[in-house]
Amino acid sequence: MGSVASLLWGLLFGSIGFGFFLYGKKQRAVVPLVCGLALMVFPYFITNVTLLVVIGSLLMAIPYFFRL
Repeated sequence: MGSVASLLWGLLFGSIGFGFFLYGKKQRAVVPLVCGLALMVFPYFITNVTLLVVIGSLLMAIPYFFRL
């Protein structure tokens, strides 16, 4: 991790992703499950804070718009 900001954003998105993952697993919903996994994993690969926030926000919005 490059900075404190990226660490904290990664923690936030990882926590939200864990919630999405648990919800998707319990409800057998594919979209929240996959988005939750992606939210937990992607902060390890993104070091730019702005890009981290943009991608995290998009991944959090996907389950709202796509319901399978």
